[in-house]
Amino acid sequence: MTNIGYALRSGDWLTATRIKSYSWILLAVTVAAIAGWIALSDGLIDRNGKPIGTDFSNVYAAGVLTLQGKAADAYDPPLQHAMEKAVFDGRDVPFFGWHYPPFFFAIAAITALLPYAGGLALWVVSSLLAYLAVMRAILPRSETLLVATAFPAVFVNIGHGQNAFFTAALLGGALLSMERGRPWTAGILIGLLAYKPQFGVLIPVALLAGARWPTVAAATATVAALVAISFAALGNEVWHAFFQSMTFTQSVVLEQGGTGWEKIQSVFSAARHWGADIRSAYALQSLLALSLAAGLAWLWQSEAAFDLKASALASASLLATPYVLDYDLVVVAVAIIFFVRHGFANGFRDYELSVLAAAWIVPLLSRSVAGLTTIPLGLIVLMTLFALTLRRALTDRAVEIGGQARIAQA
Repeated sequence: MTNIGYALRSGDWLTATRIKSYSWILLAVTVAAIAGWIALSDGLIDRNGKPIGTDFSNVYAAGVLTLQGKAADAYDPPLQHAMEKAVFDGRDVPFFGWHYPPFFFAIAAITALLPYAGGLALWVVSSLLAYLAVMRAILPRSETLLVATAFPAVFVNIGHGQNAFFTAALLGGALLSMERGRPWTAGILIGLLAYKPQFGVLIPVALLAGARWPTVAAATATVAALVAISFAALGNEVWHAFFQSMTFTQSVVLEQGGTGWEKIQSVFSAARHWGADIRSAYALQSLLALSLAAGLAWLWQSEAAFDLKASALASASLLATPYVLDYDLVVVAVAIIFFVRHGFANGFRDYELSVLAAAWIVPLLSRSVAGLTTIPLGLIVLMTLFALTLRRALTDRAVEIGGQARIAQA
């Protein structure tokens, strides 16, 4: 075996010193890039004519409409775009669509109580702190905050003004709560994840396979409460507008690639990027989702370590949906950190450290690689991480059975 092959297999190249050094370098570059981008902007508009925080502009505009009693207008592209322009004093900014369920208007309205810059700062800082707090709680080590902050998906998410920090914090917090014997808290956090319903496809599979009945009950009750409150506060019209808008989201943003195939990290997007028709792309996505569901069902009903169950659920939640953007890869941090925690306690096996390193760096590369080569690097790494997690669970089980057999023979 060549030196490179041995290094990739053993993971010896990934020393603690290198991890810290790489993280500091990437963090410094990230901070400098963000500061430079803001410095070169024209007020709240960047050099490309887009609002600072790009996608956050749709959140803020939806919040303003909510405060004006016109929440349903956020689901109408011309009206939403008109408000986005109004936020920036009539400047012709690009359109960023609002695709969230009505109960997320509450968060949007909170940000709109402040001027745009203040709302953006509140949005980014509060969600980033929540994400970092959960990462530190899962793995309370001195280097956790550094590595979690330098994770490239953090930079991508901040650049887009997106909500993946909330998603990672809710999912990671729910899994941690389950582990610590707080099933009702876990259920509430999972229920709050309904603001991104595409990431909840496989969560019920895991919970039901693991017989996590209190968590299922709490999640169901939380979603029901969110829907009821939004009906009471905003009326029936807003839900009607939401369901109508889903056709636009599905056909234009997803199926026609309005967002850009290179940005979407799914089998569906990869297939469409390669020229497959919509039906074939959905068939491939469905096949993957069913395979993931089978793997999760086996894992969550097994005696495997909770770390592995949590890691697999995080990566599978991203893989199962056809609509997952590169900024959503912040959630990969949840998969990585639970796997790393298991490795620290039980040792790492062949290729695990190298795959974890690839999962950590891939958000920095996935969009550009897919754009230049059509190779869905993010998808490939995510699938490898999920498969490696199942392999780890199977290997642990085989070792345990072998140990029990030796004890019985003795």
